[in-house]
Amino acid sequence: MTERLVVVGGDAAGMSAASQAKRLRGDGLEVLALERGRHASYSACGIPYWVGGVVDDEAALVARTPEEHRANGIDLRLRHEATGLDLDRRELEVRDHGTSTTYRMGFDEVVIATGARPRRPEIPGVTAPGVHGVQTLDDGEALLDTLEHSPRRAVVVGGGYIGIEMAEAMVNRGLEVTVVTRSREPMATLDPDMGAQVHQAMEDMGIDVRTSVQLREVATGQDGRATGVVTDQGELPADVVVLGTGVEPETTLAAAAGLPLGRWGGLVTDLQMRVFDADGVWAAGDCVESIDLVSGNRVHVALGTHANKQGRVAGTNLGGGYATFPGVVGTAVSKVCDLEIARTGLRERDCDAVGFRYLTVQVGSRTRAGYYPGADQVTVKLVVEQRSGRLLGGQIVGGAASAKRIDVIAVALWNRMTVEEVVSLDLGYAPPFSPTWDPVLIAARKAADLVRAG
Repeated sequence: MTERLVVVGGDAAGMSAASQAKRLRGDGLEVLALERGRHASYSACGIPYWVGGVVDDEAALVARTPEEHRANGIDLRLRHEATGLDLDRRELEVRDHGTSTTYRMGFDEVVIATGARPRRPEIPGVTAPGVHGVQTLDDGEALLDTLEHSPRRAVVVGGGYIGIEMAEAMVNRGLEVTVVTRSREPMATLDPDMGAQVHQAMEDMGIDVRTSVQLREVATGQDGRATGVVTDQGELPADVVVLGTGVEPETTLAAAAGLPLGRWGGLVTDLQMRVFDADGVWAAGDCVESIDLVSGNRVHVALGTHANKQGRVAGTNLGGGYATFPGVVGTAVSKVCDLEIARTGLRERDCDAVGFRYLTVQVGSRTRAGYYPGADQVTVKLVVEQRSGRLLGGQIVGGAASAKRIDVIAVALWNRMTVEEVVSLDLGYAPPFSPTWDPVLIAARKAADLVRAG
């Protein structure tokens, strides 16, 4: 008898799970996927670069079209939203937004891949025309429509990954840009001393960065459109306001069904991506929490890399195979104009919260041999356990060819390496790519010296 798998959510995690399960089970598994939006299988991470004009075509952000999914045997239904989940009856309540009708759908197995929702400040004016989020392709289209009216000034609310990437997009579009953040420095995923370098570099680019600022309201004109933002430090004029205030797990459907949620509001799964205490229920992507392999705690990390892997793991297990998702170390990279930013593992305050005793080192170096044209500045910071010398985290801020060096640190974290072991790594060297001592190795050598000194 053919079983039915229903996937709730049609982006990275959901369609990875659907595709993998269908590939393995073939005609033995009926696969339906419900997506409440108008698009599926697209790169939300690419939206800032599309808005900024680096990517010309919206279609380039789509990994696989609905027609391609359907040709592979997946019944993908756009603008269909799961509004209720009945675990006892093994049914979903589904709203078809195209016809404004509601129907019920049975399932044998269900994957919840509902993603994350943007955090919107609860302030007056936040829904006014001219205020834009950047979570979906529809959001990107709406922002580009606003930019067609030749705005001169943009205020970006939030100094995290989305905020700085949208600041770059607005700079690329020729706008005067102000970034406001309530954090002490932009990029709160870094330690403040590294965030201060990002702050200074953004100011040098002509971006006005306002830190430790509380947003009070979005000011509007007589036509109701946004004219600026009001903060605890005064009003900032704007023709367009972009919200980059982060995301949280979208688990409304799951919570209403009584499924277990963790500290951050995300679904809690086992290593195979099966939801705890819920037979036949799986979850993947930005709606779940993962294990931090350095601290051992559960964390919420909304990244397409994890969503694709988790979806594939769920789909493999649903298809009769075996796979696990062991966890994350918190690796992320970004850029604002010519400045590259990267981090992995624990920050100082994370170590304090967990109880690690640690030391830190920070070194400045060059991305290439100093005599080679194009060599740029790079700063590497490492966080190291005090007695063992075990690497706990790393951060990088610098020019071109800086950020991907974080992958060396991420692999070292994954394998619980000490900084003494990192010093001995056989990394590639040639003057166009690195100094003789790579900046990561210089930092590790300095850290190892401090560990030995006690």
